[in-house]
Amino acid sequence: MTDAVKGPASYFPSIEEKHGRPIAEWKELIRSSPLVKHMELVAWLKTEHGLGHGHANALVAHTLAEDKGK
Repeated sequence: MTDAVKGPASYFPSIEEKHGRPIAEWKELIRSSPLVKHMELVAWLKTEHGLGHGHANALVAHTLAEDKGK
């Protein structure tokens, strides 16, 4: 039995399905942005790329957490 994906990553399949880009591409966009604050990045994804708040927030939270762990 496998554990269900939890947290921000649980949004990833629906983000890929709805917006047609792999998660790795979204993470690269976030990392290449001159913005660094969480909510600035969320707002940017919403306005520039048409993501909803939940999807944008999940991508930013997961990407920033990954980068913090490096």
